Amino acid sequence: MNVEAIIKTDAVLPPQRRTIIHLLLVHNRINEAMANALKPFGVSMQQFNVLRILRGQKGEPANMSTLNERMVTKMSNTTRLVDKLIAKGLVRRNVCPDNRRKVEIFLTPDGREQLLVMDQVIDAEEKQLMEQLSGDQLQELNKLLDLIK
Repeated sequence: MNVEAIIKTDAVLPPQRRTIIHLLLVHNRINEAMANALKPFGVSMQQFNVLRILRGQKGEPANMSTLNERMVTKMSNTTRLVDKLIAKGLVRRNVCPDNRRKVEIFLTPDGREQLLVMDQVIDAEEKQLMEQLSGDQLQELNKLLDLIK
């Protein structure tokens, strides 16, 4: 990816700025590809993330706090994400009768099945996005990315 060509500049960018712009461009490309892969399921990347978090609970419920802590993209509208997943029948919510502030979120059987299909589509998209990098290059890239504060 030629950053200068994409942003249409002849200027020599300082390495830090070029790297940040490059990371932003790659981030946007990945987000677009993943969103397009999930579009047939009517699920956003954030909703997909919630579904995967719930699957990781291995049948145990999660509360809103747990979902917020584990989200890849931190956001304040997790309740709205969950509401949309409930409307699609992919998750269910239990409200504790003794303490209405205690809400438990579960993955439904249909949500689990749909997630398995989504996994296959996302796995294929991830492979395609990273196909130019070897295993060693991916490890090195991850080491370098771990250094960014």
